Amino acid sequence: MERFLDPFRFLLAAAAGWMSGRQSQLIDYLREENRVLREQLGARRLRFTDDRRCRLAAKAKGLGRKVLVELGTIVTPETLLAWHRRLIAHKCGFRAMKIIIPR
Repeated sequence: MERFLDPFRFLLAAAAGWMSGRQSQLIDYLREENRVLREQLGARRLRFTDDRRCRLAAKAKGLGRKVLVELGTIVTPETLLAWHRRLIAHKCGFRAMKIIIPR
């Protein structure tokens, strides 16, 4: 039984290492894509619909401020987390929530 598990563990570790490497490549690409898009935008502000704010806020909360800073998001981490706090404060579902953001 012990001999059977050794090759299985090796294959499992190899697959996990390959997947981790692919994820790192994907994250690096997305970071660079965000940098390029921010350069093209310059000082212009992006306009988000309520649905887009909800989707971004929900995903951002799961990552946390530290990771968001590392990613170089198109919206500041503080803004993303503020959107999430507003969503939670209204105790509604993310999709049904209308966010009122002062301009």
